[in-house]
Amino acid sequence: MKNRLFKYLMLTGGVLALMAQRSGDTPAPVERLRLIFAGDIMVHQAQILSAQTPEGYDFDASFEYVKPLLQSADLAIGNLELTMPGEEPYLGYPMFRCPEELATALRIAGFDLMMTANNHSNDSGAAGVINTIEVLEESGFYHTGTFQNREEMEAYYPLIVYKKGFKLAFLNYTYSTNGIRTRHPSVVNPIDSAQISRDLRVARDLQPDAIIVMMHWGLEYQLVENKEQRKLTKQLLEGGADLIIGAHPHVVQPARWETADGEQEVLVAYSLGNFISGQLKQHTDGGILVEVELSKSNGHAMVEEAAFIPVWRHVERLPSGKKTYRTLPIAAFEYEDSERIRLTETDRAAMLRYAQQTRHRVGLPERPVTLESLEEYPSLPR
Repeated sequence: MKNRLFKYLMLTGGVLALMAQRSGDTPAPVERLRLIFAGDIMVHQAQILSAQTPEGYDFDASFEYVKPLLQSADLAIGNLELTMPGEEPYLGYPMFRCPEELATALRIAGFDLMMTANNHSNDSGAAGVINTIEVLEESGFYHTGTFQNREEMEAYYPLIVYKKGFKLAFLNYTYSTNGIRTRHPSVVNPIDSAQISRDLRVARDLQPDAIIVMMHWGLEYQLVENKEQRKLTKQLLEGGADLIIGAHPHVVQPARWETADGEQEVLVAYSLGNFISGQLKQHTDGGILVEVELSKSNGHAMVEEAAFIPVWRHVERLPSGKKTYRTLPIAAFEYEDSERIRLTETDRAAMLRYAQQTRHRVGLPERPVTLESLEEYPSLPR
């Protein structure tokens, strides 16, 4: 029976293949694009001090172990929750004013696109909004969410990015600027329901392969999304968003597939937590990277795969007493010899505790990462 079935399948498959060959039909090629999203990029006062050198500031060490992951993506996107005013004083919480060298370090690490609309966008006034944008542009970043003036926003929003045959539209909004009024001529995108609907309509008219919305929303330190986040998600889904990524709570909130009125499922990651920071509250010592693969065939694009990579903020204490803040892919160091990165037993216990508490909240598969895979991970042409 098995042999007869095998012969039948071979025969019919051969006939179908021959028919396709004669008719000139060939399977449509599938294009693929890999995106990686990181959570809140913050620089507190202790991080500024740790990066200080006789020549200025050097943040490169912070991203040494995630650099291969970021560089392997076609586009790496982060949430820049600070300002770079270009002059001292450089400060952490509550008014984030960071040295410009951070932009260079982030670009070298592999980031391509920065979202800049957040509750700290106005921490150094209109001059800070404008200078942060100028620094990002000089460093070779795509960026959106804040603008030097209204004319720039009207010309370049939604942000359209072309990459490997894909056309992507990015939108970015924040719930607040901590009560600091946005000063003319700068613009910070607020979460405004009517404006979001208009922006989504404009984005749809541009006919991108995907509309990606980055939201600065929710309540700080809450491990589950709130009613307002779910309400906004519904609006975004109904408006045509193909992917929704959240920031601000500084802790990881659920990521899951959701639908609007039974339509195509859309990935919603409510909060990616902290990518790098000096925060000390429980659950703020890490976050997740979300890796998404888009595929496109016959002009139709979709999110084909999604996975997460848990990361942890390690404060490495050097023999000299100097500290180095690093973002570690947790899975690569769970069983690694602690001497490699001066991971003390106390550090390791904290990292494993964070991993255990975080992994069960993410409704996505975890992508395995080992030290060997980091060393061998291919860096794609940029």
